[in-house]
Order: sequence, then structure tokens, then C-alpha cells
Amino acid sequence: MSREKLIVRYNAAERINHWLVALCFVLLALSGLALFYPAFFWLTGIFGTPQLARIIHPFVGVLMFVGFLRQFFRYWHHNLINAEDIKWMKSVGSVLRGYEVGDIGKYNGGQKGLFWLMCVCLLALLASGIVIWRPYFSPSFPIPLIRVALLTHAVAAVLLIAGIIVHIYAAIWVKGTIRAMVEGVVTYGWAKKHHPRWFREMTGQSGAKEPR
Repeated sequence: MSREKLIVRYNAAERINHWLVALCFVLLALSGLALFYPAFFWLTGIFGTPQLARIIHPFVGVLMFVGFLRQFFRYWHHNLINAEDIKWMKSVGSVLRGYEVGDIGKYNGGQKGLFWLMCVCLLALLASGIVIWRPYFSPSFPIPLIRVALLTHAVAAVLLIAGIIVHIYAAIWVKGTIRAMVEGVVTYGWAKKHHPRWFREMTGQSGAKEPR
């Protein structure tokens, strides 16, 4: 039996950083829901006490932002939206039915949309989080601004959680995707089907490789 051909999609450092950001997200989502919505207050037990959850939450938030910042500088040029991505977005119904649309590079239109959503949400969460962070920064801001920051923080968090849920579903739905972030590799068949332009670039079929 011939050995399947593989392409490296993410190196070890990229995968470790991804899972660090993912772990931070889970901790932040659970503690954030517990602190913002009474129905989820029982989730504070995961951190020991409500007080400990409140203390840990902002520090983990800063750690997640720093981790994502590394991802931003590494991937932003792969996430610039082009005509093929617009075509993909307009044909998302066909994509959901299993058809591939457009000459897609390393990321498709949906992945790029999530990337920029995360950028906006994390910036909003960081800025609003600083304003409401007690006891370090909150006393320096007026009450009206703190109220706006609380609302901004909640809206950005809900949008981010919704986006990540879609991200997880898509990763499970498209067979072979999770392997890329666990083992760092994908098969030739997966790459050619879902990211044909990236496949050609990585295999040298269209000249120089796409910068990593």
C-alpha cells in the first residue's frame, strides 16, 4: 500500500500557540458567562470560588490577547479578502452542501471572516476589559464609561463565542481539518479539494510557495 502524501500546514510552535489561545478562550468563556449571567453563576465553581474566577478572568484575557497577537502577525497576510473569497461567501449554500467554490488559498472566505471577527472582538474585549478591571484600572474611569465598557464587553464576548462555535463545528464537519492542528499535516487530497491554490503553491505547481 502506498504511503499517503502529506503537506505541513502548521508547525509545532503554531499548534502550541493555537491550543494555548483555545484553552484561554474556554476559561474566559466559562468565567465570563458565570460573572455576567446569574443562570451560569455555578460555573465559578470550576475556578474554586467566585472571587478567584473574577481575579483570574482578566489575566487570562491578557494572555489570550498576547497569544492571538502572535497569530495575527503570522497570518494576517493570508487573510486578506480577495475576489475568490467573495465568490466563496456568495456561494456558502453550495459549500454547505459539500461543493467547493473558488480557487481558495490557505484560508477560505469563512476562515478569513472569523479571523477578522476575532481581531475586532479581542480589541474590543481588551479595551473594555481594562476599563472595568478592578481594582487596578476601573477607579480611574467615570461611571458612564464603565457602563458602556460593560455593554461592549458583553456584546463582543457573545459575538466571539458564536464565531468560535461555528469554527469548531466547521473543523469537525470538514474531515481532516482537526488533524492539521493536532499533527500539523494534511493530505494532498484534502489540500487539493479545500484549498486548491494553496496546494499548488505548496507543491510548487504555481511557482514559489506562499510565504508561511
